Amino acid sequence: MNPNKLVSLKEAVSRFASDGIQYASGAALPVGSDAVAFGRELLRQGRKGLHALFHCNSQQLNLLAAAGAVGKAECGFSGLEVFGFANGLRRAVESGRVVLEDYSNLSMALRFLGGALDWPFVPATVNVGSDIAWRSAFSPDDHPSEKKIPAISDPFTGRELGALSPLKPDLAAIHVTLSDPDGNAIMIGTEWSRFELSRAAKKVVLLADHIVDTDCVRQFPNLVRIPGVVVDAVVWQPFAAWPQGSPGAYDIDEEHMRLMNGRLSTEEGTASYVAEFVTGVDSLDDYLARIGGEAIERLQKSSSSFLLDPYRKWIKPREEIESLLAQNASRGETP
Repeated sequence: MNPNKLVSLKEAVSRFASDGIQYASGAALPVGSDAVAFGRELLRQGRKGLHALFHCNSQQLNLLAAAGAVGKAECGFSGLEVFGFANGLRRAVESGRVVLEDYSNLSMALRFLGGALDWPFVPATVNVGSDIAWRSAFSPDDHPSEKKIPAISDPFTGRELGALSPLKPDLAAIHVTLSDPDGNAIMIGTEWSRFELSRAAKKVVLLADHIVDTDCVRQFPNLVRIPGVVVDAVVWQPFAAWPQGSPGAYDIDEEHMRLMNGRLSTEEGTASYVAEFVTGVDSLDDYLARIGGEAIERLQKSSSSFLLDPYRKWIKPREEIESLLAQNASRGETP
């Protein structure tokens, strides 16, 4: 078994993502840690017809929907908090290009938990008796819906509950702060459903801001919420969540968040954004250049940067990471 699961972003999408799959991404709030860079690569490789599963909408889903890569989506929140409504997602839904099934944040978390535990359904007290249960975007003529969250009876008390369908996506791209080459990962900041998602998905690709020596995860085993045994591949991608933030590593790029959401509000703006920040980017250096040196320096001077201090001595330099990638390529090995 090869303990080095490092692959390039391009290879990860090429190998694990295909048209029409159920694709999930782990996000910590709509403006927090999400594998936004993976979504950009999905567009570069022309993926279509994705069934997106997001605990919360993020700029990734906003972009994928605006650019026409998504046909169906399920999420628990569709805005971008202080940055306003997600214009790309809204346009896609209002035009009929994307069918959006709505759940609450708690029900999405429970559905990922159900998938992780391999449950046939998830008993729930949430959303019962609400329009979320009675209206299904996937079956709009069925009202009130009897299939979205069907009623079940508690066998012990006879109380009426709801049954949520578990989520088991074909692929999950999960942003993490730190990972060793084998996929043992540490997340700094709010976790949301990334823990459950890593166990629910059939294939798991981590996008890590930093690759660390395995001694790091051995030093902090209690913080390794995603172990390598459930991970199929690891991508080293600095600023993987940009323009969203990664606590300890970099702040939210507020200027670009507004620029991005503004451009995604129109077809023309979306085309120009994709040309400049997606298809016009063909390397890591090019990607970082698009962010800009001044912006990178400013975003890294975060008030939360001290959170990374305990791990800094184990962070691998770029040359060593590229050497590990080259070793995989020369041996013809895959994780």
